[in-house]
Amino acid sequence: MQLKIDTSKRVELVDITSQVQEEVRKSEIPEGICLISTRHTTAGIIINENETGLKDDIMDLLNRLVPASAGYRHDLLDNNADSHLRAVLLGASEGLPVSEGKLELGTWQRIFFAEMDGPRSRTVNVTLLRAERYKE
Repeated sequence: MQLKIDTSKRVELVDITSQVQEEVRKSEIPEGICLISTRHTTAGIIINENETGLKDDIMDLLNRLVPASAGYRHDLLDNNADSHLRAVLLGASEGLPVSEGKLELGTWQRIFFAEMDGPRSRTVNVTLLRAERYKE
């Protein structure tokens, strides 16, 4: 399954939890694993709390760790090396258990698509694996 996401800023966190949960619900898989991934090299998938101050803190941290226009060699080609490097730090996927037909998320956990080079139209893959019960 694929989710289509249109981002509106160069760098932003988009909460996609509801869309992923809906795909899990539609699958009717009672127990298993949900893998959320992106094939974009300037984006990531993360799990964290959807609180404005924390999201700003995450963005500030990424800006401090990987500042824009810091003399990266890739900037000579596309001028977006910071986007690629930030995506490396974030990772391209997250896996979550599915139990009783629902994502196993902590109380405050949300799934984010992390845009590092927008605005763009993006795709997120949602792969669901059904767990089989073994009888002894």
